[in-house]
Amino acid sequence: MAKLPTLTGKQAVAAFVMAGWTLARQRGSHIILIKPGHIASLSVPDHKELAKGTLRGLLRAAGLTVEEFVELLD
Repeated sequence: MAKLPTLTGKQAVAAFVMAGWTLARQRGSHIILIKPGHIASLSVPDHKELAKGTLRGLLRAAGLTVEEFVELLD
């Protein structure tokens, strides 16, 4: 099992965009991503370091495993 990486908000957004999510809007420090076929949207905080629990929740909402997400980062 891959270890959850330490990322900034912008790095996480770039990985989600590679997974097919698109940038819908940004309000303050939160970047909202949407994907056709998904009911939920992702709200990624644009922080210097994302909390592990926040990132894990975003992955769960996006339907990605940690391994799939780490592959998108490379």
